[in-house]
Amino acid sequence: MIVPSLLAVLSPIVVGVVLGAEALGGMLAGSIATGFLLALFLANAGGAWDNAKKYIERGNLGGKGSDVHKASVVGDTVGDPCKDSCSPALNILIKLMTIIALVFAPLFL
Repeated sequence: MIVPSLLAVLSPIVVGVVLGAEALGGMLAGSIATGFLLALFLANAGGAWDNAKKYIERGNLGGKGSDVHKASVVGDTVGDPCKDSCSPALNILIKLMTIIALVFAPLFL
């Protein structure tokens, strides 16, 4: 987790120093656009996996104990972290990159 953290912290500084403030603005705009869309996708897909398991446990598509239910448990195992931790973490990542860019803004001008 150290390398991804350093990537998020150092990339605005490196882009700002090497390419300038305009490029940093473009990088931040791109990170906001892609981060927002990825967060929406993760929250939606995680909720869909969770709801699919609940639907099957109510007796649909074979109910509990079936192969479909076993597959839905695996999907729910993947979906819960998506909607509960990955999606909200992207919001923090976007804020972190933006705050670092603002703090180091005098270096880029």
